[in-house]
Amino acid sequence: MTSSIEPVTRDWAGLTIPSAGTYVLDVAHKRVGFVARHMMVSKVRGEFTEATATITVAEDPMQSAVTATIQAASIDTTQSDRDAHLRSAEFLEVETFPTIEYRSTGVKSRNGNEFVLSGELTIKGVTRPVELEVEFEGVGRSPFGQDIFGFSAGTEIDREAFGLTWNVALETGGVLVGKKIKIEIEGEAVRQA
Repeated sequence: MTSSIEPVTRDWAGLTIPSAGTYVLDVAHKRVGFVARHMMVSKVRGEFTEATATITVAEDPMQSAVTATIQAASIDTTQSDRDAHLRSAEFLEVETFPTIEYRSTGVKSRNGNEFVLSGELTIKGVTRPVELEVEFEGVGRSPFGQDIFGFSAGTEIDREAFGLTWNVALETGGVLVGKKIKIEIEGEAVRQA
């Protein structure tokens, strides 16, 4: 927690942004979700319920950095049989690869409160470059004296590029599980130092 005399925010490029420091993802105010096509006709939504992230907000905001770790076994699509299959060697192989990791490599300002966060995503031991479209949602101080800011982020990945190639061909054409996975992240970050 910061002292009440320290500035919570600062102005940058027409935005009110957090003061420089180290922030962590608030586990009570986050969602790390995904959307996948099913049988070529519908979408399945799910999330990883256990995820941590550290966000270093730099004096120069374009030098800020993010590292994140997701517990692969925390995958939840509200269907226990499907979740067990997704944890198996045919998909995430959580016994061998317990975490999914993300490390940023750069940030670019796009327009107003929109940014592009470049980084490396590692799933099942395979690392690929991934760009997250980030929307900065706002900054403030909670009633408990914590400096916080909110954000949302998203991207689309090809799961097969990470070695998640299991599928079943359908009699009517197409496949059971789509290749493209949409990633949806919402969160609040709390200042630590």
